[in-house]
Amino acid sequence: MALLLVMFASVSAKTIKIATLSPDGTLWMKEMRAGAAEIKKKTGGRVIFKFYPGGVMGNDSNVLRKIRIGQLHGGAITSGSMSAIDPDINIYGLPFLFSSLEQVDFVRKKMDQALIKGLEKKGFISFGFGEGGFTYMMSDGPLRSMDDVRQQKVWIPSGNQVGEVVFSSAEVSPVSLPISDVLTGLQTGLVNTVITSPIGALALQWHTRVTHVVDLPLTYLTAILVIDDKAFKKIKKEDQKIVREVMSATFKRIDAGNRKDNIAARAALKNQGIKFISLSKESLAEWHVIGEKAMRVLEKENNYSDAIYNQIKLNVEAARKTHP
Repeated sequence: MALLLVMFASVSAKTIKIATLSPDGTLWMKEMRAGAAEIKKKTGGRVIFKFYPGGVMGNDSNVLRKIRIGQLHGGAITSGSMSAIDPDINIYGLPFLFSSLEQVDFVRKKMDQALIKGLEKKGFISFGFGEGGFTYMMSDGPLRSMDDVRQQKVWIPSGNQVGEVVFSSAEVSPVSLPISDVLTGLQTGLVNTVITSPIGALALQWHTRVTHVVDLPLTYLTAILVIDDKAFKKIKKEDQKIVREVMSATFKRIDAGNRKDNIAARAALKNQGIKFISLSKESLAEWHVIGEKAMRVLEKENNYSDAIYNQIKLNVEAARKTHP
């Protein structure tokens, strides 16, 4: 009888295969594994998550391709990587959209759920955003004007549309490299300027090759866990509810934890002697002209839905008034 129960459990269990670039031991992996353990317990072993961390399944594009062919069921990936499927999901990544975390919180309270529901209509189930933080320009010398930036070897991620549009608007010719090659590029002089979050600079060891940070938030990063809805719908209805409840709570913890880690990482950069440079009013104005130009291009190229694009404009305007 016991053997029959074990055999039945193994047949009825649904394994969800999830890949991510996040290494084991990070906050993301700790929290997702904890969530998976809770789901397994609450579903009586009917839903099991199997994780492939540290990029063993390739970058975000490779993960999405493997989801399409059924080799994987989902991934924890950047919102930018999902923009080819649903441009709206990366609306928070528009350049110079936010200038403070208070503005971020104001807008996200109003829009997170609408964006997650929109993604579901495109065939992917998700459970909330995990904050990646603001990105900043970091270099081996002070950059006080756009003319200074134009003299640098600026890195952008391969295939990063927002970065390409912003630097094209600024008349800067960036160097495109995969993330795995950036540290070597900094060490050899192939690049000397990067754009990343404080926590990213520390985790990737890029902070060892930079001395200055332009203290101007460029973009706001988010990431999400997505599961192909065809795989998700194979789970029993009552188990789907459990997965949604547990993973939604998991992503609230990830979101809050990443906020704390990024604040601590910014302080750590300062403690290691890296200087944060405040721009003059003239330089700030120049950057924002470039940002507005890039926004117009991205609005056309990304095909954001009118509803979401108008909503983000109204909410950001309200956020700036409430939290100038």
